[in-house]
Amino acid sequence: MATSQAPTRQAITLKGSTNLVTEILFQRGVYPSDDFHMVKKYGQTVLVTQDLALENYLDRILKQLNKWLLTGSVTQLVLAIISKDTRLPLERWVFDVNLVEQPADSTEPTPAKPESEIQAEIRYILKQIVSTVTFLPIIDTPTVFNILAYTHDSADVPADEWVDTDPLAIEASKSQQVKLRSFSTDLHRIEAMVAYRYEG
Repeated sequence: MATSQAPTRQAITLKGSTNLVTEILFQRGVYPSDDFHMVKKYGQTVLVTQDLALENYLDRILKQLNKWLLTGSVTQLVLAIISKDTRLPLERWVFDVNLVEQPADSTEPTPAKPESEIQAEIRYILKQIVSTVTFLPIIDTPTVFNILAYTHDSADVPADEWVDTDPLAIEASKSQQVKLRSFSTDLHRIEAMVAYRYEG
């Protein structure tokens, strides 16, 4: 990757990542609604947490994620919602991260994707996250969440903040999956889906 292009090409922004995670935590009731307030971003109203501990945690985790995104080190991000009592994973929000490759025979760099277009795509996926409450099972038990990052072996992983862990998968026989809208920047294409525990 040419370093001269890095400052001008649009990557997934830290704010964009934070907004997606915050929206999921709010919509799925992981934190009380009083812990959030509305602000205007991406041309629409989005949620921001007022819980200082949660804000600091997300800031620390997502700053590292941002570094991995910019170096092409991360391949997948998972937000797992887990039952606080049984520790069973109830939902897995999966974001597959694919690097957008420049055509090998191209001598000219690909034109930068307009920021307005990137923001529109983030708006669409935020709306889709909001709409998931219409089909995802109601969670009526206290929950916690875990953020999992899948990286290449060569990634620089801070040992004091990230550890190898259980993938928190939901058994295939008890899982339903819904593909969400994808979005892309100059550097990445993100394919999103949610898997949820379904015991019908």
